[in-house]
Amino acid sequence: MFYCRENELGKLNNRYDDNKFECVVIYGRRRVGKTALIKEFCKNKPVIFFSALNATSQENLENLSRAIYEYKNPDLAGGDAPIYPSYDAAFQEITELSKQNRLIFVIDEYPYLAKAEKSISSRLQHIIDHVWQNSQLFLILCGSSMSFMEYQVLGYESPLYGRRTAQFKIEALKYREIAAFLPKLKPEQLSLVYGITGGIPHYINKLAVKNDIDTALIENLFDTSAYLFEEPENLLKQELREPALYNSIITAIAGGASRSNDISTKVGIESSKCAKYIQVLLDLGILQKGTPLTEKPGRKTIYAIKDQFFRFWYRFIPRNMTAITSGRIIKVYDKAVKEHLHEHMGLTFEEICKEYLLYYADDLPITLSDIGQWWGSDKTARKEVQIDIVGKSADNNEYIIGSCKYRNEKIGVDELELIKHYASVFGKGSKYHYYIFSLGGFTKELLECEKRGEVRLLTLDELY
Repeated sequence: MFYCRENELGKLNNRYDDNKFECVVIYGRRRVGKTALIKEFCKNKPVIFFSALNATSQENLENLSRAIYEYKNPDLAGGDAPIYPSYDAAFQEITELSKQNRLIFVIDEYPYLAKAEKSISSRLQHIIDHVWQNSQLFLILCGSSMSFMEYQVLGYESPLYGRRTAQFKIEALKYREIAAFLPKLKPEQLSLVYGITGGIPHYINKLAVKNDIDTALIENLFDTSAYLFEEPENLLKQELREPALYNSIITAIAGGASRSNDISTKVGIESSKCAKYIQVLLDLGILQKGTPLTEKPGRKTIYAIKDQFFRFWYRFIPRNMTAITSGRIIKVYDKAVKEHLHEHMGLTFEEICKEYLLYYADDLPITLSDIGQWWGSDKTARKEVQIDIVGKSADNNEYIIGSCKYRNEKIGVDELELIKHYASVFGKGSKYHYYIFSLGGFTKELLECEKRGEVRLLTLDELY
C-alpha cells in the first residue's frame, strides 16, 4: 500500500499530463520514502529507471545502459545489454526514445553518479538547454545527500541551476499521518511510534508494531539481528568519511552537551573544527540549531538531535549495549527503557503539539507566522525559564504561549499560573493566548478556567 504522499503524487501527475519537458528534483534523508513515491508515480507509465551506484563512472554507465536496454526490451530483462560508449551516447538514445512518446527518465541517487562522473551535471545542463527543453521528456533527479542536492543541484553555482522545473523536499511523516500505517493503534501508542521512528515510513515498517510497543522494540530494535539495531551507524558510514567522529558528536549531544564549546570539549576537538562537523549533521537533518524565538542567533544558540529515531537510538542503545549483546535486554527492559519512555517523549510531544497548531488547528485566535521555543532569565526568581511553545502573529503583537505535558496525571491550575508568569518574563507582546497540552487530562478546576476563556486545553486524543 502507498500512504501519505498524495499531495506530491498529485502534483507530479499534473506535470506529467502537461506533456512538457520537466526536470524535477526530489530529495530528502534516506529511508524517507523518495523512491517509493517515484515508483508509485511511474506505475503504468513509460519509464527508464536508473539507480546510480556508489561505484566508478564506467560501472554506472553500464548500469544506465542496462536500464535503457530493459526499457527497450522488457521481455529480455536481466540479459546482456550493449554498453554505450559514453554518457552522451546514452542520453542521445533517451532523446530518440522520448520522441516516440512521453517518457520518464529517473536518475535515483544522483549524488553517486555526480561523484563518479564529475562532468555529469554539465552534460545534463547542455542537453537540457539544447535538446530536452523542447521535448516530452520527464526527467527526475533524486538524491539522499541533502547538502549535495541543495548546493550542487539546486544551488546557484551548480551547472543545473535554473534548469529544474519543480523540486520536492520529502519530509518525514507527521504524527497524524502515521495512523495510515497503523490504524488499529490508539493515540498514545501512535505517539510512541512517532517518538521512536520519527515518522520515517521505512522505520515504521521495520518496527512492525502489532499490538504491543514493548514487544516490537525488544524484537525489532533491541536485538543485534534486527534491522534497526545498527541503522544510525550504517547511515553515518554511508554518508560520511569519518563516521566515528560524527558518532562522538551525536553521543555528546545525546548526553546533554548543547552548546558548541561544550560539544567540542566533550568530543576533544577544536571548536572551529567541531563547528564544521556540526554543520554537516545540520545539513543531513540529524541535528538542529535552536535559538529562542524572537531572538537572533548568538550566545543562546544550542544544538539538539532533530531526528527522532537518532534521538531515541542514542538515548537507549549505547547505555544498554551489554544487555542487548548478551541477550539479557528482556530482563532489564522495564527498568532500562520502559520507565523512561515518557521522559523521552517530552520533546516529541512538543513537536506533535507544534504540528497541530501549524497544520491542523482551524480555530486559532491568531494567524501564526512562526512557532518555536523560548528560554531566558527570570530576573525576579533568578533562574532560567523555558516556554515549550511560543507562536507569534504576523504583527509580532499577539502570541500563543503553550505548555506540553506528556504525563499520566491530570494537569492543574498551577500550570496555567506558571505559564502566565513565564509570559510576563517573555514580555514581547501585548496579548497572550494560553494553551496547555496533556497526555493525562486536566483537573476540574483547570477545566473551569477553560470555560471562562482563560486557556485552551487539549489532550493527546484531540491532536489525533
